[in-house]
Amino acid sequence: MFRIGFGVAISALLVSTSAIAGTSADIESKDQTHISKDVKDFHSSIAVLDSHLDTPRLFHTDDYDFKERGSWKDNRTHVDLQRMNEGGLDGGFWVIYTAQGALDSAGYQSARSSALLRQTAIREFAAKYHSEVALAFSADDADRILSEGRKVVFQSMENAYPLGTDLTLLEHFYKSGLRMIGPVHFANNQFADSSTDKEQLFDGLSSLGEELIREANRLGLIVDGSHSSDEATRDMIGLSKTPIILSHTGANAIYDHPRNIPDKLLKELAASGGVIQMNIFASYLEKLEPSPERVAAQKGMETRWIAQFGSVEAVPTDVAQAAQVQLNARHPAPRSSYEKFLEHTFHVLKLIGPNHVGISGDWDGGGGVDGLVDVSMLQRITNDLLKAGYSKADVANIWGGNMMRLLRAAEAARTMEISSPNVLN
Repeated sequence: MFRIGFGVAISALLVSTSAIAGTSADIESKDQTHISKDVKDFHSSIAVLDSHLDTPRLFHTDDYDFKERGSWKDNRTHVDLQRMNEGGLDGGFWVIYTAQGALDSAGYQSARSSALLRQTAIREFAAKYHSEVALAFSADDADRILSEGRKVVFQSMENAYPLGTDLTLLEHFYKSGLRMIGPVHFANNQFADSSTDKEQLFDGLSSLGEELIREANRLGLIVDGSHSSDEATRDMIGLSKTPIILSHTGANAIYDHPRNIPDKLLKELAASGGVIQMNIFASYLEKLEPSPERVAAQKGMETRWIAQFGSVEAVPTDVAQAAQVQLNARHPAPRSSYEKFLEHTFHVLKLIGPNHVGISGDWDGGGGVDGLVDVSMLQRITNDLLKAGYSKADVANIWGGNMMRLLRAAEAARTMEISSPNVLN
């Protein structure tokens, strides 16, 4: 059953995050100087929240320091405190990601351990940098944290695979701060069909997946349809008592890719009150053809990894990152652009309106394009939304208001009386 997992995730990362390989420092800062002080001041005045920050994958590595400014050019990262401040990013949902593996007891146990460690890493991060960030358990928490001048740390789960077949485990993740959950990732699992697997097993959600949606509603979690097949997404829209989110997805009408959503389903999402967060993941924005030399080098690298580590899943993060640097230096990848991201975004805005659209870079998980390399450049988006005629209220909703509406709806609909402990760090 398992066909597309972390190996494909690594491959996609090597293609997409390197789409701006070889850019110079001036490209990292270009097109910011023309933005007016009024636009920058407005951007600073609103809550700018991202629905899918993959930065927690770096938290247990030796060379990542949240308070030290990195750069895409130097260390292939997108998010740290200084760049968040430069780009006006106020936080968002920090991801508990687990690679898809075998659908058996050993696979579930291993995935559970991985997810619990990742959630612990997020909480440790919030404790370590408590003067700068804070855990948020509710939309009201986010408002308070922002008023204190700190960054918001919500938690989401990308791929519910670690839950195995025992949904009672979801309560534990909820108590520790989980507020958004996506059933599936690159491959079909016990809950749903993936948009990128080779075949569909359930024609949408499985019966266990339907239970997962009901349990998410009971606890007050936002349901995330990114990575799910169109049929599974449609099932979620129909089953969930509250509107769902697509936390990092593009428009299929602009680029026909399984990870992108067709217009018909976008209209169904909007009619149900849902929100799509527009992705900045290069290989989902347009077709990027790597050179034959790059493809051969990548395959050779993965073969060596399997020989050395037993599987691609076991490759340490620092090894994968170092390999990216070497691969990009020898065989640069094709680039996608900020303009292509805008093409996706404006198409969706025109189709379903600004009350159903948000922004998510998939930062530190494959995001970034030429002209928008990291979170330090987010004012560009605000500038271009305003220039296109969207009101300040529209832009505020796009940057966080729409997503918080979904969280408040999930909170209002929850029927379980448990809550997270009143300990913020």
